[in-house]
Amino acid sequence: MTDSLFMHLRAGRMHYVDEGAGEPILFVHGTPTWSFEWRHIIRALSSTHRCIAPDHLGFGFSDRPTDAPYTPEWHSENILEFVEKLDAGPLTLVVHDFGGPIALPLALRRPELVKRLVIVNSWMWSFADDRDMASKARVAGSAFGHFLYRWANMSLRVIMPSAYGDRAKLTREIHRQYLDRFPDRWSRGTVLWALARSLLRSSEFYDSLWRERGKIAERPALIVWGMKDSAFKPHLVSRWREALPHARVVEIAGAGHWPHEEAPDQVVAALRQFLT
Repeated sequence: MTDSLFMHLRAGRMHYVDEGAGEPILFVHGTPTWSFEWRHIIRALSSTHRCIAPDHLGFGFSDRPTDAPYTPEWHSENILEFVEKLDAGPLTLVVHDFGGPIALPLALRRPELVKRLVIVNSWMWSFADDRDMASKARVAGSAFGHFLYRWANMSLRVIMPSAYGDRAKLTREIHRQYLDRFPDRWSRGTVLWALARSLLRSSEFYDSLWRERGKIAERPALIVWGMKDSAFKPHLVSRWREALPHARVVEIAGAGHWPHEEAPDQVVAALRQFLT
């Protein structure tokens, strides 16, 4: 990826990749990654589409303001400002992980900006009634979780590898691309842990998105799911089937939380079929 740019937002400079020409696709990453996670998909689709992939503030090569809350609500406002300033026209929105609750408000509250939806191992509802997710979230969002994020780099060194379907796919070189973006304790304990804490603390925000799901129920949609994801397990797909009853669902058996990293050819094939 070569077309690396910056956009000045109210909260700071947002780095983004903008490659290709044609109908625009916006790729929105989660945590603890950055736009690098979309490189295989962008390389494949930029011959036919304009592929845009921002780094959330605090992530990748974007600014890292010291006084920001780094909550999904805050990130969501930044993405909305980014898309409004980008002025690319109606786009296909591809979200992964925290990219869901961060960017799906675009489709819910500014429907004219979003033409299609692609969901990749993500969510837009509260985990308060999900015993497995709530249990993990309580640990991650606790003071002990903060200690582990800050001092042991738990998000990148423990959770990330464990969420791969095949850990061998997370090579040393690829892992380094993610580790290098969070080299200090402050960034890990502030930027990354804020999202871990928000898994339960922002439940009302997630509930507000779920209550509005009817607004996207008829939108053309594709759900791509890595079935060996230890973080977002396959039972979550049923919630998406409820929200997007007409969506095509592509289950990738051998992939974990990052199917576009582990099985990019299958994800590209699903996207090409959906986009045409």
